[in-house]
Amino acid sequence: MLAPMRGAAATALSELEREIDAPGGGLDRLRLVPTPFVPEVRLHLAEDAIVWWARMEAAVGHALPPPYWASAWAGGQALARHLLDHPDLVAGRRVLDLAAGSGLVAIAAALAGAAQVVANDIDPYAVASVVLNARANRVAVDATGDDLLDSADVGADLVVAGDVFYSRTMADRMLPFLQRAAAGGAEVLVGDPGRGHLPTDRLTVLADYPVPTTEPSVDSSLRRVQVLRPA
Repeated sequence: MLAPMRGAAATALSELEREIDAPGGGLDRLRLVPTPFVPEVRLHLAEDAIVWWARMEAAVGHALPPPYWASAWAGGQALARHLLDHPDLVAGRRVLDLAAGSGLVAIAAALAGAAQVVANDIDPYAVASVVLNARANRVAVDATGDDLLDSADVGADLVVAGDVFYSRTMADRMLPFLQRAAAGGAEVLVGDPGRGHLPTDRLTVLADYPVPTTEPSVDSSLRRVQVLRPA
């Protein structure tokens, strides 16, 4: 049974539930749509995440974290596609999706037959988004907002992380965690479109995909994305 939402995540869940139930359209609305490269999974996405962010900050009267969960990021799409196309990686296993955002990869893992799926993100709106998206896809995903990157116990057979090497600070924390997970016996998969802080010398490429993207501020609607594992 999934744990009930508490605190900031519960507040965010209530706000997002009102958002998706509100009538009307426009660039600042959330829509339940098939994911471009993974149409088996539907997500509540913003047509323009920046416009949605601005309206929500005005509505609540204070700053909100960037709504990374409101876009289908390329690395996550590639990982989700990889899991659905290779269910042997997932079936019967405990899966941890780090920096889960919308929960796309976690949902794909659940659809591919995982025994247990945990989606982790420190943004309470992302945690709420995972709950709503899992509900929309009729799968069980446990969403948590704890910061796990300094923990020693992974508690999973498969760890997946999409689009996590977007800054030096994040890369410096994420890579040691993934390496500890791999050293402890977990399989680790990373999805990344070649971001500047991707440690290519410490990762091995498993697959390469041309992924359509709904990311804001991207010049091309198609990105080459790799699925990698620690070398």
